[in-house]
Order: sequence, then structure tokens, then C-alpha cells
Amino acid sequence: MEITEVRISLRDNEGKRLKAYATVTFDNSFVVKNIKVVEGNNGLFVAMPARKAKQFCPRCGKKVDLGSRYCNHCGVQLPLPPKDLASTKQATHQDLAHPINQEFRDYLQSKILDAYERERALGPRDSGIEETPEMQS
Repeated sequence: MEITEVRISLRDNEGKRLKAYATVTFDNSFVVKNIKVVEGNNGLFVAMPARKAKQFCPRCGKKVDLGSRYCNHCGVQLPLPPKDLASTKQATHQDLAHPINQEFRDYLQSKILDAYERERALGPRDSGIEETPEMQS
């Protein structure tokens, strides 16, 4: 599988760990959005798109975030998650897409981080919209 395009959306959050979002196209046929470029303790890394794990409310049956104390729909107090789930952030988030092997993970990360460095080197760019006198007032 070949990565045919990487688009980077930089974040200007000074002092924050999230540096950018990436959108990656595979074989000109499949797109994965919201891949994060994060500043970790050992440098930049790529975090795959994820969502919060859900649980069902025992009273109303609606889905609520795992680890929530109360149901957003009916207000009932929810049971605490098992201790093994409550202790790790990874257990409360589920990847939506992820590489199956380390070789592809390394390939994907190198392509995204290369594109991130190129985008960062370009710096802030003009939006391409010319400012008219009406926009200045």
C-alpha cells in the first residue's frame, strides 16, 4: 500500500503537545483524517484517530462515555468502570484506524512527520484572499 498524499493542518497552540492534524490518502483511493502529530517526551510521534469508549446507561439504555459519573440523558449515577479500565487512558479510547504491523507504522509515521516538517518550514502563509477596503473597516 502506498501513501499518495499527506495534508498537514498546523496548530498554533504554543506550549501544547498537539502540533498538527494529518489527512493521509492511500493508493489515491482511501483517506484517513484526524491523525495527530503530538510532541511527546521523546520527540514527535503520530497518534491515530480515536474515539472515546462508550457504555450503556443501566436506566435509560443510552450510550454515554466510559468513565462518566452520570448519564447525560437521564441523570442517573453510573457504576464505576472496572479498576483495570479506569487506570489507563488507552482503555477509554479506541483507535478508529491503525497500522497492523510495525513496518507500516514506521512508514506511515515517517511520511507524516516529513510532511509536518515541510509544512512547518513554509511558515504561515497568506490565505489567498485579498483584503478589500470594506474588509479593513
